[in-house]
Amino acid sequence: MLLVVQREGKPHLVLEKRASTLKSQPGDICLPGGSIDKGETPLEAAVRETMEELGVPRESLEVLGPMDYFLSPYGQTMYPFVAKCHTEVFHPNEAEVDRLIFVPFSFFDSHKPLIYEIDLSAKLGEDFPYHLIENGKEYPFRKAVNKQYFYKYGDTVIWGFTAQIVKSFMDILKEEE
Repeated sequence: MLLVVQREGKPHLVLEKRASTLKSQPGDICLPGGSIDKGETPLEAAVRETMEELGVPRESLEVLGPMDYFLSPYGQTMYPFVAKCHTEVFHPNEAEVDRLIFVPFSFFDSHKPLIYEIDLSAKLGEDFPYHLIENGKEYPFRKAVNKQYFYKYGDTVIWGFTAQIVKSFMDILKEEE
């Protein structure tokens, strides 16, 4: 959930530093969200996870709409939504959230992300059935590049899919202006 809250009269994005005790991505900076439970829609999951992680009531969340979904090269599909939060009182779930970070939109307007590229290529084992394809082991498998974005906000580093989703959101806002 790209959660927007007004602080000192200016829009801020709510990010989380994940608890260091979590098995998956401990200490990373992320948006509120998580897995979709059986029978849930992506929106229902985003709202539920936001409420659970941030300790805010449903009535404080005004969902504005979905963004495009993101497909990761690691087999994940992410469904970001944008919502306004009409409270400044948060009760983060300590089991999941170390702390909250409020980043003003103006930071993203004035700071372009650093961009690094990760090579993605097929890693095929000796048991791969090369004999079934033309040119066998010499087949020219495609290589891909995945862009990794990094924002440095004080001592906080926003990177990976979180930075990619935030960048996409900020690009949409700039287009609308």
